[in-house]
Amino acid sequence: MKRSEVKALYFITPIENLESILEHGIVCFHSAKKLVTKSIADPVIQERREKIIPGINKKLHSFANLYFNPRNPMMYKRKNMHQELCVLHIDASILDETGVIISDGNASSAYTRFEPSPAGLKNIDIGYVFAKYWTSDDYFEGLQCKRRICAEVLVPNKIGSRFICGILVSCVKSQKKVEEILGGDQLSDAITINKDLFFQ
Repeated sequence: MKRSEVKALYFITPIENLESILEHGIVCFHSAKKLVTKSIADPVIQERREKIIPGINKKLHSFANLYFNPRNPMMYKRKNMHQELCVLHIDASILDETGVIISDGNASSAYTRFEPSPAGLKNIDIGYVFAKYWTSDDYFEGLQCKRRICAEVLVPNKIGSRFICGILVSCVKSQKKVEEILGGDQLSDAITINKDLFFQ
């Protein structure tokens, strides 16, 4: 993948976290524990993420993480919660910030490679990352697909709210929830309903 091909990045979060995000930004896992926020993270996966990034020598949980494609296995697991969730559209310029890391798949996987941005984009396979589905008749290929579609952008400590340029929701009900929280903020004009993204 080339830098020019990255049009946006994405963060999946419960709608009720929006107020905190607008005030504090999208913070890393360690910082989020100090705030009153709701988590949809799988505890087993979070345990795996309690690791040092190979070659980077920093804890994975000290980075805020974004996806290239939010229509991924994590979203599929939470599809029944779709009315409670939103996806924040993050400006791709975050890739140019100091200390940003690219992972070529799910960062919790032992098979994933990490490299500083933007050089690490060369490891991102568009065919995998933007695939409609991640299943395969071949078991090992299926594991590869599932890992690669969850490629991440890891930002040290936090992502400032100034990088948020849109909000995606699954339905009108969710849109209204977001509008109430935003209370006339300019982002109110940047809310988009996308049912397919939430597997609806």
